[in-house]
Amino acid sequence: MDRSAIEKVCQKVYRRFPSLKSTRPRVSSQSSGRYLLIFSGSGKTPDGKSIPQTIRVVADEQGRILKTSTSR
Repeated sequence: MDRSAIEKVCQKVYRRFPSLKSTRPRVSSQSSGRYLLIFSGSGKTPDGKSIPQTIRVVADEQGRILKTSTSR
């Protein structure tokens, strides 16, 4: 996956999850031109506590997001 495709995916993720804007994803290759990008950060609860947050994104070589999942 080239750098421009990674940046394209990152911009979409940062727009949806602004708290992860300062993080860079870990990129790993999957089968047949798919890539897994894992963003890790922390979010805030309404009462001010911090919780870990992980966003997993499956994207193709052109930077199109195929699937997104979150965990909190």
